[in-house]
Amino acid sequence: MDAPDTITSPANPRVRQAARLRDAGERRQTGLTLVDGLRELSRAAAAGVEIVEVFVVADPPPDAGRAAALAACTAACAACGAAVVPLGGRAFEKLAFGDRNEGLVGVVRFRPRSLADVSFAAGRPVLVAEGVEKPGNLGAILRTADAAGLAGMINCDGRTDAANPAAIRASLGTVFTVPLAAATAAETIRWAAAANRRVVAATPTAERAWHEAKLAGDTLLVVGSEADGLSTAWHDAARAGTIHLETVCLPMRGVADSLNVAATAAIIAYEAVRQETSR
Repeated sequence: MDAPDTITSPANPRVRQAARLRDAGERRQTGLTLVDGLRELSRAAAAGVEIVEVFVVADPPPDAGRAAALAACTAACAACGAAVVPLGGRAFEKLAFGDRNEGLVGVVRFRPRSLADVSFAAGRPVLVAEGVEKPGNLGAILRTADAAGLAGMINCDGRTDAANPAAIRASLGTVFTVPLAAATAAETIRWAAAANRRVVAATPTAERAWHEAKLAGDTLLVVGSEADGLSTAWHDAARAGTIHLETVCLPMRGVADSLNVAATAAIIAYEAVRQETSR
């Protein structure tokens, strides 16, 4: 089979169509998104995510090791049935993440599943990120869930979706490997009640320190949005007796009055790990 022609124009319809996947509405309508980076695309392929096409820079990088890694990832994607489309430099810049690009951008069919469609292992905490706005924070929280070996993560009332290309990149591709659901707060609360999971939420107004609560086991570890923190739905459900809610805080001993949400998630996740391993 002849090699496909290299696309050189950023205005090429195929390139422009792929670039539109940076828009959330386009992702929702098509069920497709962009994956930038060798690790990220390799993990998508290993997880069985459908790779529709791969745009690869026509001129390989001068570093032999990187060139070999690029070729290997491209071949793996092609073996999964992806169309391989070589791009010239200017056309590739239309899709890539600036100076972070690694010469490969994939179009994949991916969207987070509902709670009913995700199986979370019993006996392990599930991390809940409610109302998170920034893709970088969402991706970092996914990396924490992966690194700590948690049962999975729920993107609850997410103000950014986990199929956002920047969230995928920040997750280092763990968005494809960590059990992940997208749900509303009401759906998550009902699921927690049905699964008999205790809910432990980090909030600056709590009086109990994070390490004093039982975080290991069948828990939901909840962190709220960057701007607004935890929504009132959780407190309302606790007052109604729907869930058992415990709130914890992390001490703020400097001039700042809050921690980054991804940092907070990492602290409580690893406290759960510490409690589990110290039994």
